[in-house]
Amino acid sequence: MEDILRQLSVILRSMWLYRWWGLAAAWIVGPIAAAAVYLLPDRYEASARVYVDTQSILKPLMSGLAVQPNVDQQINILSRTLISRPNVEKLIRMADLDLAAKSKEEREALIVAVTKALQIREAGRDNLYTLAYTDTDPQRAKRVVQSMVSIFVESGLGDKRKDSDTARRFIEEQIKAYEQRLIEAENKLKEYKLRNIGTVGSGAPDYFRKMTEATEQLNQARLALREAENSRDALKRQFTGEDSMILPERMTSASLAAVSVPELDGRIDAQKKSLDALLLKYTDQHPDVVAARKLIEELEAQKTQEIQIRRKSAGNAPVMAGGGSNAVVQQMKISLAEAEANVASLKARVSEYESRVQQLSAVSRMQPELETEFTQLNRDYDVNKKNYDALVARRESATMAVEMGATSGVADFRLIDPPTVPAKPSAPNRLLLMPGAGALALLLGAAISFLISQIRPTFSDTQVLRDVTGLAVLGTVSMIVDPDRLRIQRRERIVFLGGIGALVGLFGAMTVWLLLARMG
Repeated sequence: MEDILRQLSVILRSMWLYRWWGLAAAWIVGPIAAAAVYLLPDRYEASARVYVDTQSILKPLMSGLAVQPNVDQQINILSRTLISRPNVEKLIRMADLDLAAKSKEEREALIVAVTKALQIREAGRDNLYTLAYTDTDPQRAKRVVQSMVSIFVESGLGDKRKDSDTARRFIEEQIKAYEQRLIEAENKLKEYKLRNIGTVGSGAPDYFRKMTEATEQLNQARLALREAENSRDALKRQFTGEDSMILPERMTSASLAAVSVPELDGRIDAQKKSLDALLLKYTDQHPDVVAARKLIEELEAQKTQEIQIRRKSAGNAPVMAGGGSNAVVQQMKISLAEAEANVASLKARVSEYESRVQQLSAVSRMQPELETEFTQLNRDYDVNKKNYDALVARRESATMAVEMGATSGVADFRLIDPPTVPAKPSAPNRLLLMPGAGALALLLGAAISFLISQIRPTFSDTQVLRDVTGLAVLGTVSMIVDPDRLRIQRRERIVFLGGIGALVGLFGAMTVWLLLARMG
């Protein structure tokens, strides 16, 4: 700490030797700086306040129906990007600032100057903005701010319309692309359904149900074929004389059972077999057992009636199966022919059902592949349909949003304070610059004294001399100051301090004068 104080003392003593140089420099720079401050041109700041209302009443009403852009974010970005070169060039044309620019260089300089002078400041948190411009001509500053307000409003509306149009064009292009994909998917699905109609798909019966129904129909057809074949064989045996029968006048139960009526005997035998099967599972009181016995009784009664009819038609004469009357033989031939026809019909039905079962069995091996292909086609169609419907809905929402913006505007630009220019200039602040110029002159004088002291150093201390030269100092010779020398030194100090005081008083007087001038 002592070393620092010693060095500081040495520096101050060296500067004191060249104090007159510093005072002269301060007096030269001071009046020049004061004149420069006084002659600075007055600058007027024109300003306007704009409020952007983003809380439209349509916004909550149209929620979910129309696209709701983040208007606050858009306005914030707009305020930050408004001062761009295209907007500045447009502003220069609107405010007629380019009339004075004769060359390209002057125009570039004008653009740079206007860009620096423009300001957009947020005046609070509720989308309130202050647009300001500073110029030496108050009316020109006012024109620039007015043009700037117009560009601010137009940029907000224009950009919003431009973004909406771009979004609508993009959505239209995507709708056309997905519409083409949807048509292709529909055609593929249609061709698949036509190629595999009745096999898979939402309109076809269930495959396993179809297989079960076809198998059941085949079994029923085979059973009916066996019944018809048995009836036909019985007619053949009776017609060829293998089974002879006599139709007596009185019919007992035993004789009735011995007489053969092929078309009824086959049905009676089948029903008896069915009854035996039912009795293995149910009791005699079961409804199915009761119904089967009743049907057998009806068939036996019908057989008895048929025998009576044949006996009457034979003239109550005994009729042999191989050589009876012509009427009975003719009736048997007719019955045999009908039985043959019935057997042939049932064979065709059995063949058809067997073909169906085989076809379904063959399809069963292809069924997983068909189901997979059908599922994939449906999935592609559903995806394209979902995207297409979503794009159409977004297009309608965007259209509604554009119409809503064109009708009432989602963001409303309100001019709170029109462009105004204060009567007094806003810059320069001479009351602050004038004392600053005085302080600058004094600092410059001190800097000149310090610089000269470093260029032409002197040694006022033996220790400093020893440290700098590295030589041993044998002794010092002090100056004997007489009274005349003391008076001269005292007078020099008074003159020096008076010079500094006069400079400070000059700047103080000018500052007071500027203050009185501002107060009118």
